Amino acid sequence: MSIDKGLLAPVRAGVPAAELVSDDAWLEAMLEVELALARAQARLGIVPVEAVEHITAAVRDHRFDAAVIAEAARGAANPVVVFVQQLQAVVAAADPASAMYVHWGSTSQDILDTATMLVAARVVTAIVADLESTADSLADLARRHRDTPMAARTLGMHAVPTTFGARVATWLQGVLDARDRLRRVRADGLPVQLGGAAGTFASYLECVRDSGGELADAPAERIYTRLTEEFAGELSLARADAPWHSVRTPIADLAAALSITSGALGKFAVDVITQARTEIMEVAEPGAAGRGESSAMPQKRNPVLATMIRAAGMQVPALASTLYAAMLAEDERSPGAWHAEWQPLRECLLLVAGAAHTAAELAAGLTADADRMGRVLAASRGQLVSERLSIRLTPLLGRVEAKKALQAAAFEAEASGRTLATVLAENPVVREHFDADQIAALLRPEDYLGMAPELVDRVVGRV
Repeated sequence: MSIDKGLLAPVRAGVPAAELVSDDAWLEAMLEVELALARAQARLGIVPVEAVEHITAAVRDHRFDAAVIAEAARGAANPVVVFVQQLQAVVAAADPASAMYVHWGSTSQDILDTATMLVAARVVTAIVADLESTADSLADLARRHRDTPMAARTLGMHAVPTTFGARVATWLQGVLDARDRLRRVRADGLPVQLGGAAGTFASYLECVRDSGGELADAPAERIYTRLTEEFAGELSLARADAPWHSVRTPIADLAAALSITSGALGKFAVDVITQARTEIMEVAEPGAAGRGESSAMPQKRNPVLATMIRAAGMQVPALASTLYAAMLAEDERSPGAWHAEWQPLRECLLLVAGAAHTAAELAAGLTADADRMGRVLAASRGQLVSERLSIRLTPLLGRVEAKKALQAAAFEAEASGRTLATVLAENPVVREHFDADQIAALLRPEDYLGMAPELVDRVVGRV
């Protein structure tokens, strides 16, 4: 029975990536790595081609029991040792001579690290696809609301006017940055691992020398290059310039990209949560049967998609910190640091995949209320544009006097419920330079949007 079906992590429950990181998926990846290594070795004359054919045929219909392997793995503190024993037994039952070439020259870390890269590659590919879908939807939303005025908020308070399209463009910018980082990781940051027992490649060299094949008398560097290239090509992974048993840069790079992705999606989520508040109601999540319900309050329509995305964004950095700490790997293979990576990495992959999948749904169905944004913007009665008048008055009155006049007017407008333009029009110092119509014009929010619409175009242009 599985311990974790996602009951306490709904953001990842039932998402497609769940199958990509299951125990069975990891075992399948380990098997693929073993077969890829055997094929690469056969292509270079290190093992007999017939042996690879027999190994492949023997495991074609065999199913490894993850629960049995997991329990037995306590004996070696990693699952590869038991897995290889079972794999050799399966092959031996079909062709004893071929069983000798299973895991030929390899070590547990080579297989598990490479399988981890293979699993990561598949999950990252799925995440990137969801990020691209999210980006497409956000780009459409930003275009539609390129010029829709709304109140920008800094430190939770109204600041100056912006457009909703510009707000969406900030979400889009983060999503695109995350997508680009993950693309780079997928393209050249997920390398195969071939080092042998202590990362010296000695066992592989010995297997080559003993084979009598085309590389038997080749320099060691050429053998390493050829074998890693063939191995990486089999799995569509990057070739490693050197074994990285205790140099955990690939894991740390992956963790960083996943953390950035969770943060970018989390930024999107927290803004949706804020703008969906009852007092604001500028946006609404897409509806679905049962979505957003409360067990106690019938009227509730909670922003649950954004809530799940935010929850993932709050967990991933902490999990990733374990992966960074595991870079302190002593000697040529660490007792504990290497082992500490596995579960946090899987959880990072699954949480980010769940968040990305959820974000794609949220972005596709998010609705914006432009009229509501206009009413929220108007509620400040012109105060959001006081910065503009400050810039105009400072050269005329001096910085201290201009700030004093505007601040007094802002406080009076707030206390009296009048517009800032009305109060300023009564100020004789201000009226020396601007009449009432000019003051009102300078305080129109839609005329103080800066480059907000053009910035939308710049960000959308990246999609």
